[in-house]
Amino acid sequence: MSNKSNRSNKDNLQILFEDNHIIVVNKRAGDIVQGDKTGDKPLSEVVKSYIKETYNKPGNVYLGVVHRLDRPTTGIVLFSKTSKALPRLNKLFAEKEAKKTYWALVKQAPQKSSDRLVHWLKKNPKNNKSTAFTKEIQDGKKAILNYRTLKTLDNYTLLEIDLETGRHHQIRSQLASIGCPIKGDLKYGFDRSNADASIHLHARKLEFEHPVKKDWVAIEAPLPNDPLWQACQGN
Repeated sequence: MSNKSNRSNKDNLQILFEDNHIIVVNKRAGDIVQGDKTGDKPLSEVVKSYIKETYNKPGNVYLGVVHRLDRPTTGIVLFSKTSKALPRLNKLFAEKEAKKTYWALVKQAPQKSSDRLVHWLKKNPKNNKSTAFTKEIQDGKKAILNYRTLKTLDNYTLLEIDLETGRHHQIRSQLASIGCPIKGDLKYGFDRSNADASIHLHARKLEFEHPVKKDWVAIEAPLPNDPLWQACQGN
């Protein structure tokens, strides 16, 4: 899917939180967080341009990428605006002190309404896919998540997921391994793609200690504007 790399810097850039040290945006499906081989303009550059234009910054704008979301995924992405904040934020994420909560829509409801999933994930760089194993394997990375059912729609089930680890395609591969691939996720076994090449996985909430002010920051990202997500409102 090609990113709309020629958009103006403020078009559809939904800012959820901003101060002198950090900026949090609600990523759209199809946006890449950092530059890759596609050459599409990444979200990091869009945010840099926004800062430059909004605050009339001369020269290069500093922006640190703290974490990433898969291209077809939507929701919260946190950036650092200062070199002082970035290593502190990196430490929070590395030490699992930032709480990340995702919402996912799956067609096949899980057998248990809530559970803790423990797998070992092995990434295949050739197809950019991770396979989940129930037992420890060589070169496998331990992956842990907790999910609970939030809502049952006519044809789909809304799950809330809290991550204990942050692995490549972790939520996508772990849910697929229990027979619950995410809507639109062809790579992990869903039967058809979404029209916009998105998947119904949304980084819904992020909570962390501010890297400079030390107060607690809690951010929630509005859901994408499509009928299925909108049917999940109120949870």
